[in-house]
Amino acid sequence: MSVFSPRVAGTGLGLLIAALLGGCQSAPTPQNCAQAGDACVKFSLLHTNDHHGRFWRNKDDEYGMAARKTLVAQQRAEIKASGGASLLLSGGDINTGVPESDMQDAVPDFIGMNLIGYDAMAVGNHEFDNDLDVLNMQQELATFPMLAANIYRRDEHGLISAERYFEPYRIFDLNGVRIAVVGMTTKDTAHLVHPDNVASVYFADPITEMPKVLDEIKASGEQVDLVFALTHMGHYADGNHGSEAPGDVMMARTLPAGHLHGVIGGHSQNPVCMEPEGNRYADFKPGDDCLPDNQNGTWIMQAHEWGKYVGRADFGFYQGKLELLNYRLIPVNLKVKDALGNAVLAAAEIPEDADVLATLSPYQQTGQELLDKRIAQSTAFFDGERASVRSRQTNLGHLLGEAFRTHKLINADFAVVNSGGIRASLQQGEISYRDVLTVQPFGNFITRASMSGGELESYLGKLTGLTGGGFAQLSNIRLDVNCDAGSVDIHDIAGKGFSRDGQYTFAISGFSAAGGDGYPKINSVNMQQTDAEMLKAYLQSLGQVTDEGFSPENKVKYFSGGKQVFNCAAMP
Repeated sequence: MSVFSPRVAGTGLGLLIAALLGGCQSAPTPQNCAQAGDACVKFSLLHTNDHHGRFWRNKDDEYGMAARKTLVAQQRAEIKASGGASLLLSGGDINTGVPESDMQDAVPDFIGMNLIGYDAMAVGNHEFDNDLDVLNMQQELATFPMLAANIYRRDEHGLISAERYFEPYRIFDLNGVRIAVVGMTTKDTAHLVHPDNVASVYFADPITEMPKVLDEIKASGEQVDLVFALTHMGHYADGNHGSEAPGDVMMARTLPAGHLHGVIGGHSQNPVCMEPEGNRYADFKPGDDCLPDNQNGTWIMQAHEWGKYVGRADFGFYQGKLELLNYRLIPVNLKVKDALGNAVLAAAEIPEDADVLATLSPYQQTGQELLDKRIAQSTAFFDGERASVRSRQTNLGHLLGEAFRTHKLINADFAVVNSGGIRASLQQGEISYRDVLTVQPFGNFITRASMSGGELESYLGKLTGLTGGGFAQLSNIRLDVNCDAGSVDIHDIAGKGFSRDGQYTFAISGFSAAGGDGYPKINSVNMQQTDAEMLKAYLQSLGQVTDEGFSPENKVKYFSGGKQVFNCAAMP
């Protein structure tokens, strides 16, 4: 039962007539929306999440805000024609991911959201990738509220105040049903962004904050029938959140049943489509049916990422009860491979809205121009040729390692860089951001791992036989590799010497940490910054890039049969 005493349909004149006719035979009382017909109030929630700068279609003409506008308008017209009302919600992380957007502080993305007609968004952790002046600008630009009940201001002494930084919730009226939409942001944000960006704010635990907000709504005297959380916390099947902060599932489980009716989420960037039995994800593909998660009576939904889908949840409200009538993840011009391996549309093509296209086109053009602006000058050639980086240590491999390990969010002792992620060299002369993206085109997140010296010996020993893309570039570490034994003898890490009992940190891509290119799976902390972003920032900090300090000579030596060799394995 809801703490908000929801209104019950069928009151007033209808009950008076029923009482007067009590002696007459009457039809059975409807028990659900299917039986109640027009007495069931219909409404729909449309949603996206983790937009990450994708205001423009990709090179394969998938997604993009112009096509999303057309799809949302179609869905809203269909909902209205059937007697329903709708909200369009975002699970946050509008910022960071595409250079054309990043270099323009996501202005085109917020303008696009205004044109599409969003009603509210959750505040994501990537909204704090810039300083608060940029976030404040975005908040003023948005014609919809940014919601976050668990983000508080700090005073000039750093003490937590009672004042929230954002609006905690907004109440919407949909066909007479009053819905409170409460914003929540992952408490991990404090360590996923630069400390200076969040020095004046505090992130409370959403799980303890939600009951507090529910009490505030009740105390306000506002009539509320339903409560939905609009979150950027992540969906983790069966609550198994690993190194991440607890997400939507845990929050739903900790509240009394009936207090939270639904969650529109983001952050984990997965399509939340579940198997009918158990807490397992379904093998979802574009166009498939999708069953959202249900925990403790709370529907939990998430629409993958980047605007690839628009989620549509159709609800019915009757006799104080909420029913999910239908749910879909609608692909936005996504393509799949046919039987011949050709890329074909997964569903009917969605035309791009002309007004959105015309409005955002100048931003796309400006973004392309910014990609070609000089960010640094190199006096040397940095070798990223396939035959080089996949067979020996190179100066580019070590430049990348230094960019990753010294980044303000990583600050590690050394770095492990898989050569498969290096796709081009950096030429002598001017370096642009487009050059950086040519070197690191995959957008892999860089993570931070920690091991004892003994664990490191074992881990690095397992990398000795990897070839091709798995060949490891190792920076800020000196060691000998015994190719025959598959072991390493570490001499020094970060100028500190080496001890098997010591504790050491290293930067490594999330792809490698998860077992990509044959690497052993390890635990690491994802700082949610990409390799290209880190390399760009590093090059800008150097300004003038020389070969000094990046030469790999004699730092990593390979031995076989008692003799020094080129590497442990020839190029495949």
